[in-house]
Amino acid sequence: QVQLAESGGGLVQPGGSLRLSCVASGSIFRISNMGWYRQAPGKQRELVAAVTVSGNTNYADSVKGRFTISRDNAKNTVYLQMNSLKPEDTAAYYCNRDSSVKWAWGQGTLVTVSS
Repeated sequence: QVQLAESGGGLVQPGGSLRLSCVASGSIFRISNMGWYRQAPGKQRELVAAVTVSGNTNYADSVKGRFTISRDNAKNTVYLQMNSLKPEDTAAYYCNRDSSVKWAWGQGTLVTVSS
């Protein structure tokens, strides 16, 4: 079973930046399309960014131009660089496969955008 460990969240002012990391156990990571998801209080979890095995990326309209997803297969790690953060980006952020079949969710990392 793959285990996911997210980190890098915190409190940031509007307009600020954060870089999230997610380390996955197991070599299956390298053949898996990956995504970053977020869940704001009272809302459903949503996919905000995805990266394929070959490095192609896709973004939700709400984060396009501000967030950048990347991966390092040698480190079994997927990153999310978040710039120009807005209060509406406040949420718990999780990584997982970009697939209908998910691995067990990690603990997530909390991002709070507030002045």
